[in-house]
Amino acid sequence: MKIKQNSQILVTGGLGYIGSHTVAELIATGYQVVIFDNLTNSHLGVLENLETISGQRPQLVIGDVTSSSEIDQVFQDYEIDAVIHFAGLKSVSESLAQPLKYFENNVTGTINLLKAMAANNVYRHIFSSSATVYGAHNEVPFKEEMSRGATNPYGRSKLMVEDILKDLSNDPNWEIIALRYFNPVGAHPSSLLGEEPKGIPNNLMPYLVQTASGRLKELQVFGNDYDTKDGTGVRDYIHVVDLAKAHVAVLSYMIKKPVNFEVFNVGTGHGISVLEMIDCFEKTNNIKVPFKIVERRPGDVGEAFADVAKIKDLVGWNATHSLEDMCKDAWNWEQKNK
Repeated sequence: MKIKQNSQILVTGGLGYIGSHTVAELIATGYQVVIFDNLTNSHLGVLENLETISGQRPQLVIGDVTSSSEIDQVFQDYEIDAVIHFAGLKSVSESLAQPLKYFENNVTGTINLLKAMAANNVYRHIFSSSATVYGAHNEVPFKEEMSRGATNPYGRSKLMVEDILKDLSNDPNWEIIALRYFNPVGAHPSSLLGEEPKGIPNNLMPYLVQTASGRLKELQVFGNDYDTKDGTGVRDYIHVVDLAKAHVAVLSYMIKKPVNFEVFNVGTGHGISVLEMIDCFEKTNNIKVPFKIVERRPGDVGEAFADVAKIKDLVGWNATHSLEDMCKDAWNWEQKNK
């Protein structure tokens, strides 16, 4: 089944950090895009920047996937051929404090979207999953066939949606790919798109750059007593542009080859500790970052990085940006947008 002429790709959460970079790559590849976003963790200025980058202004519908009527209306108003689903909440700590909020947004919202798709005969779906579905019991590197678990409600919401999608794929009409992201960082090379979380950042890189620029007093390193190379948490950091390109690559893969249900890790396959990231950031950008060691965060695991052989072998995608690229682009974004 090929993309129909004049059809469009619906990107939920398309003004967010990963979504906006993916929209830019989709447009660069020649796709028409409709963005559906509730502006919870994004802003309208992103739309202007996407137009500056691509020379094309994507369609924007302001709405929420928790509203069945709002998401239904999108399929009435536009000829949608495929959906890339980013819309959802993503803070581990917030999910521990407000689990029902996370299940409503991430699980019920996805069900609403899938029902609207089926009602309008749209069956091609790429889901934004997470490495958190591997839980705390698997050895690294994480492989797609490993057993799954969750250490927090955020991860459990992703795991639940994966199960829903797997069950849905019993209907042969559906073509579904779930991408298990590791840790996206960095920014668009134009410095027009980047990560700008509202409030105190939950992720390392925005916390790091905001501390380096003086917006925050010091970086908190959550735990130095893990069983890792230097005691700090180890993660697989991937440049957000590489991650965006992975979505375009798997969409092309779906179009060329029949897919029922597939899961792919998206990372670099290399684990980097918090202290290694701080060191690389300081050396790359010639700046010191004050930090202090504090207690571990509830729900965190010590080490998480990907086996990326499957997406390389089947899709032909691999990450190309270095850790230095991630640090440089993130700092440039902060300097130009703070």
